[in-house]
Amino acid sequence: MYNENAWKKYDEKELKDLFKFNDEYIEFISNNKTEREVTKASVEILKKNGYKNLDDVTSLKAGDKIYAVNRGKNVAAFIIGKEDIEKGINVLGAHIDSPRIDLKQNPLYESSDFAYFDTHYYGGIVKYQWVARPLAIHGVVCKKDGSIVDVVIGEDDNDPVVMISDLLPHLAQDKNVKPGTKVIEGEDLDLTIGHMPLKDEEKDAVKANVLKLLKDKYGIEENDFVSSELEIVPQGKARSLGLDSSMVLGYGHDDRVCAYTSLRAVLDTESVNRTSCAVLVDKEEIGSVGATGAQSKWFSNVISEIINKMKNNYNDLMLQHTLTNSYMLSSDVSAAFDPLYPSVFEKKNAAYLGHGLTFNKYTGARGKSGCNDASPEFIAKIRNIMDNANVSYQTAELGRVDQGGGGTIAYILSNLNMNVIDAGIPVISMHAPCETVSKVDVYEAYKGYIEFIKNIA
Repeated sequence: MYNENAWKKYDEKELKDLFKFNDEYIEFISNNKTEREVTKASVEILKKNGYKNLDDVTSLKAGDKIYAVNRGKNVAAFIIGKEDIEKGINVLGAHIDSPRIDLKQNPLYESSDFAYFDTHYYGGIVKYQWVARPLAIHGVVCKKDGSIVDVVIGEDDNDPVVMISDLLPHLAQDKNVKPGTKVIEGEDLDLTIGHMPLKDEEKDAVKANVLKLLKDKYGIEENDFVSSELEIVPQGKARSLGLDSSMVLGYGHDDRVCAYTSLRAVLDTESVNRTSCAVLVDKEEIGSVGATGAQSKWFSNVISEIINKMKNNYNDLMLQHTLTNSYMLSSDVSAAFDPLYPSVFEKKNAAYLGHGLTFNKYTGARGKSGCNDASPEFIAKIRNIMDNANVSYQTAELGRVDQGGGGTIAYILSNLNMNVIDAGIPVISMHAPCETVSKVDVYEAYKGYIEFIKNIA
């Protein structure tokens, strides 16, 4: 079903399955707002479903189910197929980092009887959207003795929240004439965290009280912030949106909506002809760099280890054969057409909520700069699979040609000589603290991912 409204094909029983799946997704993103939390939760799900850690197995055969973890921020889940792995693997690849605000390494200070955390934003946030709203702190503090302290402040009903203040409109004459990118400056995104002074403390008494609270609850000293990773995210749970509950409003759809559906597609597939996997990576929002980004050699190293545990005479040529013959969906979201802002879209080539899984032949910017540009031969195979399975799908570009653009991990994996195309779920208000997806698109993507790993060859 190419470029048709997917809701129309569902009967009452199928709708129940669709809404149940989305309820499970809502719970997942509500509880897992950072890449570390997604990785930890994914491993727990994999273990419950019989997956074994790759490090704990010495040999592999068809039907085995394994997972691998990298630095607590990447996870890959594999089903070993019946065919020779050198004929290629089928990959669903998504990223699990989202735009947010991070604490600086020396964050805590006091000013005019307020305690603040100094911050540095991560990824392409719209800064003015993050002020005057409840925020939560998630992350870890790594102490010198090697212990790691998990921190979550603001999510429990009994927790306080934190926030970034905004200027009242009565005094905002100068601010209101600034362009949107300058209304809130990056250095003004400081987090209000306290106002009560510590009794009998003469200097920086509010800061001292905050430190006492952190010491009492978490055992954290001020210098421990140097080796911390504390992320500021929107507080609260994802919710059904619309009087018909047809959509999901929540933080981090980009790209955890594709990460969850990709992981579930592998989990809910019992056996495959070709070895198949879901790989969830970090750092996409800042260029896929570093040891946990898609540009890391970790994923290809994992494949090498799998080949080695399947064959006794491993060599690098086997890895190259495997990668060259592989197919991948870069499971990443696409910009959905927003009727309130039609001028930035080209309607014939836009993604629409409710029309299913979205394929982007290319992303990039303007003259396709930085894109993957998938081959038409590969796209034809995918069309055949989706049509045979009655999966609703559409194709799209990321807005008008000269309007802007963006990138995904697609070009990085295609540099390994894999066949890759972007395939994800359309999102309204992408990169906002609360983004919107359609429940039918979430479910159609899940079904499409299953058909891809089972049938592409």
